[in-house]
Amino acid sequence: MTPCRITLVGAATTLLELGSFRLVTDPVFDPEGGRYTLRVLGGVPIGMRKTTGPAIPPEALGRVDAVLLSHDQHQDNLDDSGRRLVASVARTLTTPAAARRLGGSALGLAPWESTELVGDDGARLRITATPARHGPPGSQFLVGAVTGFFLEWDGQRNGGLYISGDTVRFRGLREVGARLRVHTAVLHVGGAQFGLSGPVRYTMRARHVAAVARDVGAREVIPIHYEGWRHFREAESDARAALESAALPCPLRWIARGQTLDLAL
Repeated sequence: MTPCRITLVGAATTLLELGSFRLVTDPVFDPEGGRYTLRVLGGVPIGMRKTTGPAIPPEALGRVDAVLLSHDQHQDNLDDSGRRLVASVARTLTTPAAARRLGGSALGLAPWESTELVGDDGARLRITATPARHGPPGSQFLVGAVTGFFLEWDGQRNGGLYISGDTVRFRGLREVGARLRVHTAVLHVGGAQFGLSGPVRYTMRARHVAAVARDVGAREVIPIHYEGWRHFREAESDARAALESAALPCPLRWIARGQTLDLAL
């Protein structure tokens, strides 16, 4: 079995070590206390505040073969330090719109498009873009396109690694389960919410995890994206409480900032 593991840097930023491949998801490495402004429809400003720094600085990551970027328009998925990392790696996989904005090494994948990375040792890693929706119906016009990812590689036995990206639960996630053999699902939770848009949530809440795990056919779930930013409205303690009584169809594995989990893929 190919050795594989995940390390949580913070929020949606992880280091994935899949055999000889090393990938970073949604790179955010600015220090604690950063304040950012989003400009949405009509130029209305929405403030974002970073409450924790990265558990691992970018210079300590070692070699990075590629970045998996769910979207580029929000600093909790790509900040200034993350942009410098993107500029330094050989390949960044993201949405077609984000690839056009980023240029350089960025490759845009529409939902269900795939690409392969080939390592120096001849190993192959297949990456498929999966559907995601960053809010309620019609929200793409406001917040832009996002993507999830599904990863398969040489030596895999038990199914692939699914990363949801910033998404709510919607019909497209059932298609993931219908098309793909998911073992581990890394789900972006946190119930992201802004005062300007009232009760609307832009990522799933813990109470959605059991249903999403069933939708995608996961055999284990790792929640991330619940700490580090003020607009994440469901902290780990709240999520844990919600999930204690949930009828989960598979094991749930929590990962702390800076912690590494081995994956039996």
